[in-house]
Parts: sequence; structure tokens; C-alpha cells
Amino acid sequence: MNFERKNPLTGDVASQSIAMQAEDMAAIAERAQSGFKVWSEVGPNARRAVLHKAASALEARQQDFVDAMMAEVGATAGWAMFNLGLAASMLREAASLTTQIGGETIPSDKPGCLAMAIRQPVGVILGIAPWNAPIILGVRAVSTALACGNAVILKASELCPRTHSLIIEALEEAGFPEGTVNIVTNAPEDAGEVVGALIDHPLVKRINFTGSTEVGRIIAQRAGANLKPVLLELGGKAPMLVLDDADLDEAVKAAAFGAFMNQGQICMSTERLIVDESVADSFAAKFAEKVKSMATGDPREGNTPLGAVVDQNTVSKVNALIDDAVAKGASIIAGQKGDSVLMAATVVDHVTADMNIYRDESFGPVVAIIRAKDEADAIRIANDSEYGLSAAVFTKDSARGLKVARQIHSGICHVNGSTVHDEAQMPFGGVGASGYGRFGGKAGIDQFTELRWITIETEKGHFPI
Repeated sequence: MNFERKNPLTGDVASQSIAMQAEDMAAIAERAQSGFKVWSEVGPNARRAVLHKAASALEARQQDFVDAMMAEVGATAGWAMFNLGLAASMLREAASLTTQIGGETIPSDKPGCLAMAIRQPVGVILGIAPWNAPIILGVRAVSTALACGNAVILKASELCPRTHSLIIEALEEAGFPEGTVNIVTNAPEDAGEVVGALIDHPLVKRINFTGSTEVGRIIAQRAGANLKPVLLELGGKAPMLVLDDADLDEAVKAAAFGAFMNQGQICMSTERLIVDESVADSFAAKFAEKVKSMATGDPREGNTPLGAVVDQNTVSKVNALIDDAVAKGASIIAGQKGDSVLMAATVVDHVTADMNIYRDESFGPVVAIIRAKDEADAIRIANDSEYGLSAAVFTKDSARGLKVARQIHSGICHVNGSTVHDEAQMPFGGVGASGYGRFGGKAGIDQFTELRWITIETEKGHFPI
């Protein structure tokens, strides 16, 4: 049985994929375990070679990826190409890690005891990826796990199953042993049972999930019942602080990119512009002018910086946030509510704490301007959120920026840069309702290996009994 994904812009069928069921998951887990037994014995340089081939195989499918992302999630060609480039970089970064999965020798109080801390692959890793940056986040869910010698199951998003399946096709072509890389596709109504069956299966040892905080809590609870570690990268409400000495032109550029790249559908998207009241009027005027120049259009035509949002639910959610804010005294200084998935970039000024947009993640092309009394007030507002993924601070004084950055409760903070910034080698993740654990670089090794204490006795034993 297959299920269809419809194009959010046209309503046409974008892709057809197998509607796997919960009862199919045991066979997939067993297949992955058989792949793990072979792959875990492959040496680090051989693993590196396969991962490099995977990166090239991914890039060779460039047009397929662009077509799939446009059709399934309404992405622009530019966003799809950025996804592909960073995803290939992630595979190459993972390749570089294969010889860095090191341990250590630890001095022992016991004479003649050689004590070692050794990292070993875990087994079968379940990676659950979302639709919004599908190539980046699909690859991230599996790349470091594979580098460490694990087998993987990629649970594709119901909104972009074709895009995620292309990743596994590229990996299979690269030469991983049979069963090492696996894909699960399912109809939306079966998602809970399918994911539950995977988490519960004894051969699945760890889970990583990127997506909403609401679903992340459910996954963490299910995994916790099985005593299985989880890596969670969840929602965000990223603040960008514009201090009284900021370069406003630079801040405007970063804010526009951070708020509206991929129509604001990025976990790091700038959702709160917290501006010192002494420069707020000037910043708002410059920012509104910039945003009004950013058109929205059909992503297939490729003539505009903004394309479609993923579905009508996003339109309704963003519109409701705008209505609530305006009813409580905020003003729209650029853009407007949407009547289709082609939504305008919208800026809401004079946002206060009693408005829903102050706290609720929009995950769409709208951003709030919140006016702060001073630096301390800006920090207070930035931390007045359950989320803590990415943040940014703009100031001409780098030392001041660093001091402020260290006071913001987030996993990531950029001084004089956008909240949207990702590189394969960086430790990526959040705090609070944005999740826990880190993807990326050496930090990822800890998530996808078991650290074991192993000793060798080199002298005859002496025991008290």
C-alpha cells in the first residue's frame, strides 16, 4: 500500500511512497542489526572512503533533490541547493571523524592493572528527521552514527518521503554493507504506531529526533520507558538582541536573513527581535524597508527570495498570531496576513509579553519586534522563553557582545551574526524545550558510541579473601 504527498502549492501529487506499518518494523530492525555486524568490523579508513563516496553520490542527485523539495515542501531552488551542499559537507565531516573515535588510558591504583576507556559502536540507531531542511537534517540523523560504525534506520517525514528516500539511495550506492542503511516511510495516520514500534524494538539502541517540542516529549517518554538514550533537537524562539551601539545596517541584514530564510521554517529562525528602545525606531524603519523589498512567489519560477510555506496549517497559525498581537496593541509595519501558502514576509512591532507571538513558535514568515529598556532588560526578555536553541547579539563592542552572549540561555549564540548558522563540525543543539544532546563534529561521537572501561591485569592477583 502506498500513500501520497501533495504539493502544498498546486495540490498535485508530489510523491508516492510505501505506507509501512508497525508490524513491518521488526524485520527492518533485524536487517539493520545484520548490517551492523558487518559494518562495525570495517576499519576506520575504509569507513571514511565509503562516506566520501556517499557525499559524491548525494551531489550527483542534485536535480532530483531540487525537484523533490520543490514538489513536496514548496522549497525554492536556492534552499534545496543549500541543503544539498551542507548535507554533503556533513558526510565529509563524518568521514573525517572515523579515526578520531579515541579513548584513553587511565592511571589505576591497582598494581599492574592497565585501565582503558574505549569507545565502541552502539548498534542500530534510529534517526527521525523533519521536512523543513530535509536533506541537511536527514543526513545529520545518520552520518556521524555511520562514521562510528553503527547501522541506521532513517524514519522519513511524511511530508517529504521522496526527498528522504533519495538520501538512502545515495548511501546505498556508496557501498555500505547490506542492511547498514535503512529507510522507513509511512502514512501520517500511522506515524505514532510506527515510531513506537521502532523505539520499543530491543535491537534499536538509541534514537535521535529533530522536530517539534511536543513530539519530542512523547519520543523521550517512550524511549525513557525503554531506558534508551535520546538526542533531541526541538523547537525554538530565537532572539536577536540589537543593543544601543549596534551597527543597524548589519543588524537589519542579519535579521532579514534569520527571520525569513526558508519562509521562517528553520529551527534557528529569528523569531524575536529584541531592540534597545533608544535605537528601536531607527531599526524598525530600516528593517521594514528591507522586508518590503523581499517578495514571495512561486518557487518553481525562481524569481523571489521567499517561496511557499509547507501547508495551510502554517498559514492559519501565523495569521492567528498576527490577529492576536494586533488586537492587543501591536502594529504591522511590513507584510500582512496570508490567504495562501505564498505568505508575505511580515513584521509585527511593539510586541509585549501578553501577546501569543511573544512566546509561541510561529515557524513561518513573521517576526516580532520587542522593545527593551536597556541591555539588562534585553537579556531578561531573551531568557523569558522555554526555548533555548539559537540566539544572536549585535553590538560594536565584541567584549560586550561576548559578555551578553554568555548570559543568554541557549545552546548557540552568535555575536554580530544571524541566528541561522550551521556548520557540520560545530556542536549543534539546545537547552530547555529546545532539547538536549549535540549533533556535529566530535560532540557527535559521544552520542553515537558507548564508552567502556576495560582493564588488563599484567601481574598476579592479590585479593583479601
